[in-house]
Amino acid sequence: MTTSFASAQYKPNDAGSSVQFKIRNLGFNVNGSFTGLDGSIRFNPDSLAVSNFDVSVDANSINTDNNMRDNHLRNDSYFDVKNYPRIHFVSTKIAPSNKKETWIMFGNLTIKNKTKEISFPFTAIPSMDGYQFKGAFKLNRRDFGVGGASTISDELELLLSVLSKKL
Repeated sequence: MTTSFASAQYKPNDAGSSVQFKIRNLGFNVNGSFTGLDGSIRFNPDSLAVSNFDVSVDANSINTDNNMRDNHLRNDSYFDVKNYPRIHFVSTKIAPSNKKETWIMFGNLTIKNKTKEISFPFTAIPSMDGYQFKGAFKLNRRDFGVGGASTISDELELLLSVLSKKL
């Protein structure tokens, strides 16, 4: 293994990526997404100790295909995008899983200046000059002070597909 390969750095490509969520509101499923993905990724499946992710999305980019709802979600009782413009994730550890080509990501997710430890399985599919990372996890919106006592479900699911390009 060469040092340059071990420290290969990648940048998430917003145009080739998707950050989607699913949540129930008044008994109906609501789907949405975020854009503005940015950050840095170091990933080497043969050297997980040097691998790490530091990525964020633009909270103001929330899109549920309903402008009135999206504007409501941007206000201070939900994402408070004026004071907290980014949703940020930093990995703390990447470990192998018992499934081939699947790893476990551990890290800190920060929304509205509240940070929680999360973990989730992900895959990394090599592309021409990077990787396509895919993963999904559930979280409780109340852990981050999002939405208060509203009619939406406490639990939501995030679905990630992050295309990265080698720097």
